[in-house]
Amino acid sequence: MTQYSALFSPFTLNGLEIPNRIVMAPMTRSHSPGGHPTEDVAAYYRRRTEGGVGLIITEGTTIDHPSASMDPNIPDFHTPEALAGWKRVADEVHDAGGLIMPQLWHTGSMRRDGTGLNPEASTLSPSGLKYPGKEVGEAMTKQDITDIADAFAKGTVAAREAGFDGAQFHGAHGYLIDTFFWEGTNIRDDEYGGILEERTAFAVEIIEKARAAVGKDFPLIIRLSQWKQQDFEHKMATDPDKLKAFLQPMVDAGIDCFDCSTRRFWEPEFEGSDLNFAGWTKKLMGLPTITVGSVGLTGEFVAGMGGESSEAAPIDGLIERLEREEFDLVGVGRALLTDAEWPNKIREGRFDELKAFEQAHMLSLS
Repeated sequence: MTQYSALFSPFTLNGLEIPNRIVMAPMTRSHSPGGHPTEDVAAYYRRRTEGGVGLIITEGTTIDHPSASMDPNIPDFHTPEALAGWKRVADEVHDAGGLIMPQLWHTGSMRRDGTGLNPEASTLSPSGLKYPGKEVGEAMTKQDITDIADAFAKGTVAAREAGFDGAQFHGAHGYLIDTFFWEGTNIRDDEYGGILEERTAFAVEIIEKARAAVGKDFPLIIRLSQWKQQDFEHKMATDPDKLKAFLQPMVDAGIDCFDCSTRRFWEPEFEGSDLNFAGWTKKLMGLPTITVGSVGLTGEFVAGMGGESSEAAPIDGLIERLEREEFDLVGVGRALLTDAEWPNKIREGRFDELKAFEQAHMLSLS
């Protein structure tokens, strides 16, 4: 067995037997014309399964709401044509022995007016803000909130009917769910605003509706981040007590796992402890967590998008944290984008065969 045996041990998530701890992190590709994933998309995910990934979380797929999409080449997860394409993706991954979940997404105020699959739709955000003081689009009505929560639940049902193994909600990186969390973009004075734990009400509604629609045995994950595309250094929860208060309502609503997005997995979340975001989340809530952030690379991805190069980096520190059970699963992004065989090469000790990691083009913050 490889020296990294902890990375290749099985893990069970709400009854789902995952063969190893490597999760393919969601990465937007814009390779689905008209929102419909093609055979090439199915082949792309199958290659990662054959390369040794334990669980795939797809690129962001937009829910059934006119303002959800910001690019007509980003796949949707609601039209008959798109769902037929996604079923083909799931079938290919399963045929190769893998597991796969869609990431369900509403882009919110990161969308520019006049873009996406419905360019005539108005851009929406909780309070009509893209970031503090920057107005964009329209503030959401309560009917908008209900409709979008229902659309997330509808997407979860569609995932189960298409044969997927669970579903993830994108609640990070300054997209719609995340702008409800952020005090700078949610200044509502109704039940969807307030202090941090009260600003989880929209996410809680989504989770509760999805859970009611698919039952208790379908794994549900939510992706979270303290940082925002609009503010890389932001922290909503500045200490463990605030983080626990933030997470508890989502646990009570029925979420199974937190995908804890950071830019660098090795950075501590709070002073006085080496635990990262995923480590603190697991310690506080006792639920499974996914760590992610520049795994296998020297540089973080936002800088990479700006032209900075990254090189392959040792993962010994990651393995030590995994062995200490600080977190349960490891999200790998750019390394898998560059080399679909990355997991097999790590497992088999084929380090001399690992390709040089170059900046991955066509990469966004999904």
